[in-house]
Amino acid sequence: MASSFHVTLARLVEHNGYEIVHTPRASAQISITSKEVNRPGLVLAGYTEHFDAARVQFFGFTEMEYLGSLCEEARARRLERFFSLRPAAVLLTRGQSCLPGMLDLALRYEVPVLRTAETTSDSMASLISYLGVELAERVTRHGVLVEVSGEGVLILGNSGVGKSETAVELIKRGHRLIADDAVEIRKVSDKTLVGAAPDNIRHFIELRGIGIINARRIFGMGAVKLTEKIDMVIQLEPWDSDKVYDRMGLDEEFLEILGIRVPVSVVPVKPGRNLSIIVEAAAMNNRQKKMGFNAARELMHKLGMEDILPDAREIEAWHDS
Repeated sequence: MASSFHVTLARLVEHNGYEIVHTPRASAQISITSKEVNRPGLVLAGYTEHFDAARVQFFGFTEMEYLGSLCEEARARRLERFFSLRPAAVLLTRGQSCLPGMLDLALRYEVPVLRTAETTSDSMASLISYLGVELAERVTRHGVLVEVSGEGVLILGNSGVGKSETAVELIKRGHRLIADDAVEIRKVSDKTLVGAAPDNIRHFIELRGIGIINARRIFGMGAVKLTEKIDMVIQLEPWDSDKVYDRMGLDEEFLEILGIRVPVSVVPVKPGRNLSIIVEAAAMNNRQKKMGFNAARELMHKLGMEDILPDAREIEAWHDS
């Protein structure tokens, strides 16, 4: 299925190390819009129904040997049919050369032709992974994304609540910053969200009263990271004395982002609370829950109060998700 996003052929070539055999125009002006790829064996055999021209088409050893086994007239006819469909690009694997007539047809129908020395399976896997990230559905959220003890923690809250200050304290405690102020979240699979910072504000943090700082230059390269999977959300909000906050953690709450449910904890903010330590504890507790240990459930078990625990199937469903 075509994506609403695109990646230029130039960027795809640079990232994957492809050789450009032919392009009808500058590769920076050619866009790839589909996360899917294809091996066109059926099309070469004559079946063109359901052919998706937006996909990159892989010509591996099998496709080239099949075409080479045909007489010159049949080969020309089948290549003509294929290129007339104007696929987004053709990728020759294993360093193979074009068959006679292929470049002429690519020129006539304005189809880019690339080449790689990798095997077909390896190059397909790497390209699918790359396009899955570059063309993923995405949304930008106002917040901070940090890696804490191996967990990707998205910190949300209104402006001025203390998100950036918490991030700086976490960095000082040995954790890493991914994004401050604007977090670009991508849905790279049906179960996984990955966050990153927009290129123009990467590594920068805004601290009220201080101004803009560069976390990488102040704290070093070990204090930053380009991307991270989002494992949980911390929602910071000013302390409300009339609100009842969760004190046990028995009930799992979730925030839906791009159709994926992410565990969320609401943390009230007031003077005297060390938010960085609270975020650390929340991240490690979330990690333990994913590994099957729930401190609140264990305490209820020791107190003989299992009857008030939520259905174990609900917890297992969350772990499976």
